[in-house]
Amino acid sequence: MQLDKIVAYHKALADPTRLRMLILLAGGELSGQELAERLYLTPATITHHAAKLREASLIKERRDKNTIFFSLNHYFIKNNANAAVDLIYRQAEKGATEMEIQEDTRLKETVVKNFFTADGKLKSIPAQLKKKLIVLAHLVSKLEAGRKYSEKEINEFIKGYHEDFATIRREFIMHQFMFRENEVYELNPKEMWAKV
Repeated sequence: MQLDKIVAYHKALADPTRLRMLILLAGGELSGQELAERLYLTPATITHHAAKLREASLIKERRDKNTIFFSLNHYFIKNNANAAVDLIYRQAEKGATEMEIQEDTRLKETVVKNFFTADGKLKSIPAQLKKKLIVLAHLVSKLEAGRKYSEKEINEFIKGYHEDFATIRREFIMHQFMFRENEVYELNPKEMWAKV
C-alpha cells in the first residue's frame, strides 16, 4: 500500500456516517436496507458510503439475489491502522537487539533454503503464515520499487518462480507487499508489509 492508500483509508474513516456503518457491521453482516433503516438514511446514501469504504478495503460485500450484504474486512482494518502507526513511528522505533536480528536472519535464510531450489524456483507455498511471509518477502524483493507492473507482468514474474501465479499474486495483495489499482501493481514500502 502506498502513502496515498493510507490517506484514502483515513479519508474513508473521516466521515461520521461511514464510522457508524463500520460500528454496526462490527456486530455482523447487514444488508444495505438494514443499514439504511438503522441509520435513518436512504439506500442510495448507504450505497455511496459503502463504495468509499469498499475502495479503502474496509468492507466486503456479497450479493444474494437482489440484496447486497456488507461485512467488515477485519484484516485490512487492523493492518491499515497498524501500517499508519508503523509509518509514522518507524524512525523512532527502538532497534532490536543484535541477537534478535541474528535469529531473524537465520530463520529467513533457513526458510529460503528449504522452500527454494538451488536455481531459485519455489518448491511449494508454505502453509505456516510466518514462513509464507518470508517466502513472499523474498519474492517481492526481486521487484523494482516504484515501478508499476501490469497484471500480465506480475503473472510472468511469478511464473518464473512457481506455476500458481494467481495464488501468489493474491497473497502479495492480501499481505500488503503490493498495492493494486485498476490492474496495475506496485510494491508497497517495506514498513507496510505484513510482519513475520
